[in-house]
Amino acid sequence: MEKPKGDNMTKEKGVPKSKSENEFPPTYQEATAGYEEMQVQFSWDDKAVRRIFIRKVYAILMIQLLVTVAIVSLFTFSGPVRFYIQTHPGLYMASYMSFLATYIALTCCGDLRYVSLATLSMACMMGFMSSFYNTKSVLLCLGITAMVCLSVTIFSFHAKFDFTSCQGVLFALCVVMLLCAITLSIVVPFGYVPWLHAIYAVIGAVLFTLFLAFDTQLLLGNKRYTMSPEEYIFATLNLYLDIVYLFSFLLQCMGGGGE
Repeated sequence: MEKPKGDNMTKEKGVPKSKSENEFPPTYQEATAGYEEMQVQFSWDDKAVRRIFIRKVYAILMIQLLVTVAIVSLFTFSGPVRFYIQTHPGLYMASYMSFLATYIALTCCGDLRYVSLATLSMACMMGFMSSFYNTKSVLLCLGITAMVCLSVTIFSFHAKFDFTSCQGVLFALCVVMLLCAITLSIVVPFGYVPWLHAIYAVIGAVLFTLFLAFDTQLLLGNKRYTMSPEEYIFATLNLYLDIVYLFSFLLQCMGGGGE
């Protein structure tokens, strides 16, 4: 008997079936179908967080400014308080040292309680300074500061110009201001020079106006450099110091002597 041919009788067991020729990997459009929707969702979430961050910063800033205006008004309109401060000028340096200590503690721990202490120290320092100028000068500088801050804030919100990329200009102005301060410290013991002090005050007012625009655009987060929404205490303190120092330099530039 002849053995049957094994060509057609062999059983193929355990051999995996090959993939169909119609099965291909997904296309780029299919693989990234939900990516654009996720990106839009993340963008909306980031804008919502940024809006909450801005509202929180300006809410705290308004409280700081109200406290400062109240203390400045007390030191300006109250005759006995004004006389006491003018006869005890050392209180100005004490308030300034208190502010520096509070600011260092604030940068180390970032506690909101230190913001209130820093605000109170700086407000007292501005009150002590205002007591040496006449009432009309203080009121005029308060009004000018308010108008400048409002104008700079609106401009920073809508302008396409990026102030956050101008660190070199701000640094150069800081160096010029430092040189003027050193010159004043050397010249003042030999005699008061009004024009040199006026230049120093004008440079300071311009510098902190630019710093206000710089810090406002950092707050908005739509320029080259931005600030994290978690740093609302630092952002609030930056804006507050810009406004307070702007007021102090305007007072030095345009303020008259005490009554």
